[in-house]
Amino acid sequence: MRVPLSWLREYVDLPATETGRDVQAKLIDVGLEVETVEQLGAGLRGPLVVGKVLTIEELEGFKKPIRFCTVDVGTANGTGEPQEIVCGARNFRVGDKVVVVLPGAVLPGDFAIAARKTYGRTSHGMICSGDELGMGDDGSGGIIVLPPEHEAGTDAIELLELVDEVLDIAVTPDRGYALSMRGVARETATAYGLPLRDPALLDVPAPNSFGYPVKVADPLGCDRFTARTVTGLQPEARSPIWLRRRLQKVGMRPISLAVDITNYVMMELGQPLHAYDRSRVQGTIGVRRAEQGEKLTTLDGAQRVLDAEDLVITDDRGPIGLAGVMGGANTEIADSVTDPETGVVRGTTEVVVEAAHFDALSIARTARRHKLGSEASRRFERGVDPQAASAAAQRTVDLLVLLAGGSAEAGVTEVIAPTAPRTITMPADHPDKVAGVAYGRETVVRRLQQVGCDVYGQDDLTVTVPSWRPDLAEPNDLAEEVIRLEGYENLPSTLPKPPAGRGLTDRQRLHRRVGRALAGAGYVEAPSYPFVGETVFDQLGLAADDPDRRVVKLVNPLSDEEPALRTTLLPGLLAALRRNDGRGSHDLALFETGLVFHPREELTVAGRLPVDRRPSDEEIASLTAALPVQPRHAAVVLAGAREQAGWWGKGRPADWADAVESARSIAREAGVELITDQGQYGPWHPGRCAELKVVRDGGIVTVGHAGELHPRVVKAFGVPARTCAMELDLDLLESAREGGVQAPRISTFPVATQDVALVVDAEVPAAVVEYYLRGGAGDLLESIRLFDVFEGEQVGAGKKSLAYALRFRASDRTLTVDEASAARDAAVALAAERTGAVLRGA
Repeated sequence: MRVPLSWLREYVDLPATETGRDVQAKLIDVGLEVETVEQLGAGLRGPLVVGKVLTIEELEGFKKPIRFCTVDVGTANGTGEPQEIVCGARNFRVGDKVVVVLPGAVLPGDFAIAARKTYGRTSHGMICSGDELGMGDDGSGGIIVLPPEHEAGTDAIELLELVDEVLDIAVTPDRGYALSMRGVARETATAYGLPLRDPALLDVPAPNSFGYPVKVADPLGCDRFTARTVTGLQPEARSPIWLRRRLQKVGMRPISLAVDITNYVMMELGQPLHAYDRSRVQGTIGVRRAEQGEKLTTLDGAQRVLDAEDLVITDDRGPIGLAGVMGGANTEIADSVTDPETGVVRGTTEVVVEAAHFDALSIARTARRHKLGSEASRRFERGVDPQAASAAAQRTVDLLVLLAGGSAEAGVTEVIAPTAPRTITMPADHPDKVAGVAYGRETVVRRLQQVGCDVYGQDDLTVTVPSWRPDLAEPNDLAEEVIRLEGYENLPSTLPKPPAGRGLTDRQRLHRRVGRALAGAGYVEAPSYPFVGETVFDQLGLAADDPDRRVVKLVNPLSDEEPALRTTLLPGLLAALRRNDGRGSHDLALFETGLVFHPREELTVAGRLPVDRRPSDEEIASLTAALPVQPRHAAVVLAGAREQAGWWGKGRPADWADAVESARSIAREAGVELITDQGQYGPWHPGRCAELKVVRDGGIVTVGHAGELHPRVVKAFGVPARTCAMELDLDLLESAREGGVQAPRISTFPVATQDVALVVDAEVPAAVVEYYLRGGAGDLLESIRLFDVFEGEQVGAGKKSLAYALRFRASDRTLTVDEASAARDAAVALAAERTGAVLRGA
């Protein structure tokens, strides 16, 4: 909501010395988010005056039309002589009043004006458009043409109100009343402790039976409908400068007088209105739900197919407007047209003014369903004061009579569904308990009355909520009003005292260690949104029956293209990789740890948890049982160089081994021994994919995969060739740990190294052989490392030789050769038994 300070001063007598920055600070103190204060006319310096066009000479021989004009600017130029100006605009003629900036002036943007020679003539100034003066779009499409009553030489800076301050307020959904000058003025008056001149306090005639006929078939969707009729409008009447300027300052474009007036009143009072051309409305105006498939052409020229839940305004022909969103083209106010032969101006001369109150939820759904947000729907869906409808209609009628020369008909139509005022019962000390501050009853009552509430009672207060605050529904809402008006900055800051033994859980510590380990290895964390489209599983090459294809779908997704929750972290990481690579960062190593989501076999509805006490373990368990299964995963993606080239060496590109090593580093943080085996799954290259396994409950469980991505996946995601990735289930990894993570034991005794070379079948993974060697060697084994793989005639066809270095060490003594050899032989024996390995050369 844009709020001009000059307009705000009409309702609150602010001190003359108060600037926009001062008002911004005050409004922020009472809870309004004033984002910026725009200084209109900053740097503008005259002379800037009204001029009358005396002559126009068309200059020829140029690529675009150029006109040489003489303009009467009164005595503003110091001589009284006509001012000679070159101009390229075509929307003015001899006799028109225009805005002229003279040499020596400075326009917004530090644009200095001086006499200069152009197109073979000397131009002494410039005839201005709205954009050049920082006014915004005035609908003219060119030079500002002023009404004829303004004298030449009049100061245009004051006339056009070019110098002002505009507060830009980000209105939260619960503060719909602040989408109006009336609402902001009320908050300003409260903040300064000044009286408010409420623009809605008007004398409104009582409803009678002579008004335009209206029938409301859906009182739940429309609980109030006011209709007024104005006749005898002058089609040639134009919006005055003050009206157009105020609309421009709040960010709206002037259109025509009748439309400008309805927009002006909406911005002033917060009540959306609509004016129908009475001659184009046939019969009774009605309010009902649309019939499925009905069609309506709205003011933007689009034909819309209506839904049965849409609320529509109708006449005897059918829909003439989408209630609370946008009017229909078939009853639009006609543009004035001048007959070239007679000079008679034709246009709308009679209007029916609608001021109604619609159900907020219905309007919000309609606006989203048709992707048709408007200033009206924005206000209705946040809550409009239903009591302001009749005042807004009266204000519109008064302005049409004043500015368009119309006559207000005596008939007043009001269709109202009876509703009782909302009341809330609250202990007088409830705000004290919420804030931890002793405000006292008098302060509570005073602040609630400033909001607009009627308050009765002593220890227990009965509070009648004002009609413009639909967000006040319970005692905590009232407490918040007291607290914000008393000042959030006045709340004491008290640090909580956490009880001992309630720090991070083991699971949380593991997740932090994993993140630190990956960051230490050169990976950059890249969190992504947990939403995916189901087409991404085709891009990943997942099989049709893959469990990861079963997704949890959202009822109200942020994007229709991504309606499901992710079952893998890879799509988000690959999208981040593609985005960074496309912007010039080619050497990338990204990681993410986060939840993935899998639907449960049996769906249940979660119960509503209490808020006045801690939920019981059973209630929390029932809630958890209704949620999707949400394991935490860790994933990495790599592309480009893993080691940079330089004076120290040639560097090295990232490959599948780096992805596998990232999984090993995570396993080390979890205190789990990771088993790597050759695998084949979904997005990974079938010949460069490692299956990651752990021992859990006596069995081997797959926890993830790592390696190089398949070329088809690389192409589908648009990432660099040879991109590598890893993903594993952190929860499964953690569950495989036995006890806490053990710190490494450092022995002061020397190490005994034994090398073994084993011949196995070529398809036996080296990791499997290593696993059994480790298991057979016993507690004396400190580490094992594969240092050579050989295939050739010496070991036989279909065979390979694996050479391992085994390091043995005891914590309490120096090992003998016999002890080290015995441990080695035990390791070889178990590997031979389980994998068929044979000592090379035996």
